[in-house]
Amino acid sequence: GSVRLTSKGRQLLDHARKVLHAVDDFADASSEAHLIESTLRLGVTEMIVHTWLSDFLKALSTTLPYLHVELTVDLSVNLERELAARSIDLTLQNGPFRQQMSGQIPLGNYPLVWVAARDSGLRGIKNLTMDHIAAHPILTHSRDTLLYAETAAHFSRRKDLNVRLVPSSNLAACLHMTLNGMGVATLPAAMVRHELASGALIRVEYDWQPAPLEFSARFDADRAANFVAKAAKIARDLATAHSLGS
Repeated sequence: GSVRLTSKGRQLLDHARKVLHAVDDFADASSEAHLIESTLRLGVTEMIVHTWLSDFLKALSTTLPYLHVELTVDLSVNLERELAARSIDLTLQNGPFRQQMSGQIPLGNYPLVWVAARDSGLRGIKNLTMDHIAAHPILTHSRDTLLYAETAAHFSRRKDLNVRLVPSSNLAACLHMTLNGMGVATLPAAMVRHELASGALIRVEYDWQPAPLEFSARFDADRAANFVAKAAKIARDLATAHSLGS
């Protein structure tokens, strides 16, 4: 069965939260990192994994060395659901969002680019048209993402083309299939920076791409412990540094 607060429990709930926040404030004021010993349930999308997650976890362990992290990597729509259900404390995810959160810190925008293998036949072609792109399988994110919806809507304008969209819940799989010459893909530029620099992939100069992915650190500011907001601010600093470094 379910468990519910009694009427007395509901009366005491706000007082209990104030006590917990006071303990958090005491730990912060002491500047003693060892007093913050807890678990952060962190949810991130795959793009974060392939860019600055490692740097974020290192910075987190330096600032809060006794904080343990439970990591979930999933689609943004699933992370939002878990955040609302309070099974995750903090998400680093891209919009759009169905629900507003009391804690939301912008992490910046991540433009998307078209990429293909060197031997795709698209190298050096100027003024690429939809016909050039549609001649290849188009590797994109899973069906319940904005990236897929925008890509599908764009190519649906040409009913005469046999457009082959290949959705995947794993962007790394899209990247590897592109490297293997299995199609063209539109991926975050930050995710394919090394492959483009090494020449393993080429940038396809098509005049349309989906809108940049807008990322935020999201949490319940009213109920979360202070270290959750602190972790969100560390994420903001790392996202800014990564953007400037790219």
